[in-house]
Amino acid sequence: MMVPLTVNGWRCLFFHPFFIISLFFFIFFIYLRRKKSSAKRYCEIRSLWKDQQHTHRPHTHIYMLSRVAAVKAPRTHNRRRVTGSSGRRREGRESEPQRPNMSRRVFTSAVLLLVMMMCCGSGGAAQAGEPSSGQESSPSPSFAWRDKEEGETVDSLYAPSLVEMNGKLFAVAEAQLKKNEHEKTHFFTGIASELLVLSGENPKELAAANVKTKILEKCPSEGGKCPSQSAKQNGSQSEMKVYVSRPTTVVKENDIYMLAGTYIRENVAVCQGGADAASWGLLLVKGNVSDEQDKGIVWEDTDGLPCTSIVGRHESLAGEFGSGGSGVKMDDGTLVFPLEAVKKDGTESEAKEEKNKNVSLILYSSDTENWTLSKGMSAYGCSDPSVVEWEKGKLMMMTACDDGRRRVYESGDKGDSWTEALGTLSRVWGNNQKRHEKGISSGFITANIAKRNVMLVTVPVYSKNGEKGVLHLWLTDNTHIVDIGPISGNDDAAASSLLYRSGDNKKEELIALYEKKKGGGESSLGMLSVRLTAQLQRVREVLATWKEVDKRVSKLCPSKSLAKNPSTGNGCSTDKITDGLVGFLSGKFSGNTWRDEYLGVDATVKKGTNGLATGYADGVTFRGPWAEWPVGRQGQNQPYHFANYNFTLVATVSIHGEPKSGSVPLMGVRAGTDGGTKLMELSYGSEKKWRALCCDGTTAEHSSTWERDKTYQVAIVLQNGKKGSVYVDGQRVCESVQSKLETTESKGISHFYIGGDGGNAENTAGDEGVSVTVRNVLLYNRPLTFSGGSADLEEDIASPSEAPVEQAALQQSRKKSEEQQVPAALSSHAVGEITGDGGIVRGSGLLSLLLLGLWGFAAL
Repeated sequence: MMVPLTVNGWRCLFFHPFFIISLFFFIFFIYLRRKKSSAKRYCEIRSLWKDQQHTHRPHTHIYMLSRVAAVKAPRTHNRRRVTGSSGRRREGRESEPQRPNMSRRVFTSAVLLLVMMMCCGSGGAAQAGEPSSGQESSPSPSFAWRDKEEGETVDSLYAPSLVEMNGKLFAVAEAQLKKNEHEKTHFFTGIASELLVLSGENPKELAAANVKTKILEKCPSEGGKCPSQSAKQNGSQSEMKVYVSRPTTVVKENDIYMLAGTYIRENVAVCQGGADAASWGLLLVKGNVSDEQDKGIVWEDTDGLPCTSIVGRHESLAGEFGSGGSGVKMDDGTLVFPLEAVKKDGTESEAKEEKNKNVSLILYSSDTENWTLSKGMSAYGCSDPSVVEWEKGKLMMMTACDDGRRRVYESGDKGDSWTEALGTLSRVWGNNQKRHEKGISSGFITANIAKRNVMLVTVPVYSKNGEKGVLHLWLTDNTHIVDIGPISGNDDAAASSLLYRSGDNKKEELIALYEKKKGGGESSLGMLSVRLTAQLQRVREVLATWKEVDKRVSKLCPSKSLAKNPSTGNGCSTDKITDGLVGFLSGKFSGNTWRDEYLGVDATVKKGTNGLATGYADGVTFRGPWAEWPVGRQGQNQPYHFANYNFTLVATVSIHGEPKSGSVPLMGVRAGTDGGTKLMELSYGSEKKWRALCCDGTTAEHSSTWERDKTYQVAIVLQNGKKGSVYVDGQRVCESVQSKLETTESKGISHFYIGGDGGNAENTAGDEGVSVTVRNVLLYNRPLTFSGGSADLEEDIASPSEAPVEQAALQQSRKKSEEQQVPAALSSHAVGEITGDGGIVRGSGLLSLLLLGLWGFAAL
């Protein structure tokens, strides 16, 4: 059992009323026996005193004996040791007046002992009646796992999770079972596990009828234990099933830890608190691999179900439940489980609260005994969390939110605070083309492949009609994002889990486990496993490409001034110019596609009617056409979603002719679903003037002129989603805060356009007319700072992605959790320290020790 009981069963014997009363009567019986023999023994003592030559004080003895009726004298004699006792204190005539005081000590000690035992008994009762950090009290009902029985069938498998133990790979999932009884079909849940034997590259479906399924049940206590399996099968014991859902697993050494949500249909006394607390809860158990022939995972029985939370809860949370998938073991040994919870909101109806107020957070422990619920959590409406450790001590949590976007959060303090990663991965992946429906849990892991740390993600990619989801594998290093390709074939996939392993023989394997919708109107799900050998090879190829492109880009200087003075070390070093570099358009142009050198998002060339685009080693020359580099126009998945908050678009251009009138767009940004709104733009016009469209809608014109066939470096920068700037050779043409949109995110950036925007498609001047060459287009996920004639890559400017999640209610919840580290259900004396033997040292133990000390002192 994972959680120790509050009071050990054998200790309760000493607190039983029968034991206390028996002890009292035993002391009283000894007391009476001494009283009956006291007179006779006292006379013998008196005779002995008279025979001895001592000075006596008869009036003193008469006075003392008249008060206590000579009852105490024998005890005085016994202690006195009349014949002498070496090494012991002698008590002669000088101590005789003290005999009544010594007599009172017997009575006092008896009373103190009785009071002590009563206090200990009441303390034990108080401990048994109160939970300790959500742990179950004693005595408590017992819960045991049993195998699937005859007549019970597995109908569906949900919430996939992959576990590796001692080189063996296991699938773990929630199993929905059904049983026909009394002409009715009853549904209940269990935990399924199966040893995976992978061969080939084709997906293999788990046979629902053969998976090893365990059902958790409450059974009557027999000496603190559940009845044997055979007794249960004979129906001699009444049972009550516990609904266990969405298991999340993590491995530490030779143990498998599983966290799952629980639900008990009947209100039984397994939790402390109100009636609603008895239904929903969390179950944390430990498992091991079975040695039987039908190998699966055997979960430990538990003497009690941890209640709604096994740790101190947020007052703002109505309940927590599992998320499914896999947890993570951090580098420092901490185990982390993602959790989903319902956040209270008294201003809204219960139905709306349940639908829209889910939040995601984590549960963690460094010793598997004491578990902590994170103070911070995601925004409202974000569920199905998956967690990884990215870099040392930095957690990343991916969630599927009600607005249709998968938000990614970062935390460096184990969830005390979460920051949305708007500048990198957050809101990149959507749930369908409309991006406004709640999604399903994704596979999300880290791996070190080709000596590079990366993250691997699996999410369904939906067709335009949104009816079918094909599972795709994605690769990212927290900057670049590449779609590796589909992994589920023609299956309609849902939730998924990933596992990467590399053995001592350097053999690498990447395995996926995913839900499959059966189709044909059936709501039940199957589950398939697949080894991703080809996809893993593609990952290696992409990583090699990234490394090669980084070397090429490091040789480029962002400005001519840095080229003249490379000793500054700010521009041409690999760790500077490639920091935050996401996309790179250079010499890979064919047909209508200008390919991203980092294999991310490609640009599309729009040629118009008579346009002509010619590719070169490092760029493209446009005569009429233009290129569009999509952001929001990508649809469901938008690797460049960061551009709605911060970006820098840099290009090297040369103009080969002068427009006869007006101006021709050179580079710009459009927003809105159809790209109907221009945010910023740099254009070249007649009279060789540079013109810039600023964020506030005004147009600025540069005082200097451009020269034909001369090379210039131009840049457009967005900072904090509002402030925009346009530069030519490091000189700012305009800088303003946009007025057309509150933020770019409210409508979203549609795309960048390069070489034109369609307005100059009618320009048919031919080869001798206006043309422009664009080379080495760089897209960064951060705003760069340009100064004078140089484009110095300075430190990042603060951005929304670096600010904490803005939720007043969340901050209030964090404040309350910081003030209250102990569950609200606990009283002051219930706060204790867990001991090694499973008991709990509590505050009431101090009173017991004090009384014991007083009793010992009085007995001296």
